[in-house]
Amino acid sequence: MGVIRRPAWWSVLLTVAGVLVFARLGVWQLHRADYKEELLRRYAAAASAPAQAFDAMAAQPPVDVYPRVRVQGHYLIDRVYLLDNPKHDSMGGVEVYVPFQPMHRDRLLLVDLGFLPGNGTDKPPQLPPLSSDVQTLQGVYQPAPGKGIELGGNALAQQAQWPKTSIYLDLDQIAADLHARLFSRVLVLDADPAAIYVRVHTLDLSSMPPARHRAYAYQWFTFAIAAVVIFLVLHRKRKRRLG
Repeated sequence: MGVIRRPAWWSVLLTVAGVLVFARLGVWQLHRADYKEELLRRYAAAASAPAQAFDAMAAQPPVDVYPRVRVQGHYLIDRVYLLDNPKHDSMGGVEVYVPFQPMHRDRLLLVDLGFLPGNGTDKPPQLPPLSSDVQTLQGVYQPAPGKGIELGGNALAQQAQWPKTSIYLDLDQIAADLHARLFSRVLVLDADPAAIYVRVHTLDLSSMPPARHRAYAYQWFTFAIAAVVIFLVLHRKRKRRLG
């Protein structure tokens, strides 16, 4: 004698559809986790890759590729931006960005100088002076950190003195602030033991790292199992009471 009573066709269809959808979403999340891990591997390899000419990558860098480039030009030393939301929050301090004018180019390149530790006060740390001479820079040409919703609107437009501080890095806002066009990516400088800046950079996947994708996959697979369990529980035969 079976323990499951014959279910209605619609309940079978609904359960099968739910299980397939949940399983498909779980598999998709696993694929996204693998994809993000591959991006991280590519980014890690870029730090030791040979430097390429910036002009070859400037306008249209390959998608999901992080080339290490060499570029010559000069800093706009009086236009400094401080990102007050870096990954080194436990140390206090800011990530420092400066626009850079590559030679023979009509756009500016935003350069990430690195993280500058705080001084124990609410005031920004003292910035070391920059040279206005022609510089040759090397680093990874990568997308800017993810931007979010900044309460109070465009913080840069509300500041009259330099350096300017923001909790998000928005290239469109910076371009408008500078009245200039910017390249679509930023240059993250190579590590330099002699520099005062901390340059331990990683690809910004904080909003959805591989581990979170796997956690969501586990959740979707759990939903699929739960759908089957609920179906069985609702359709199990009840023992008849002997009168």
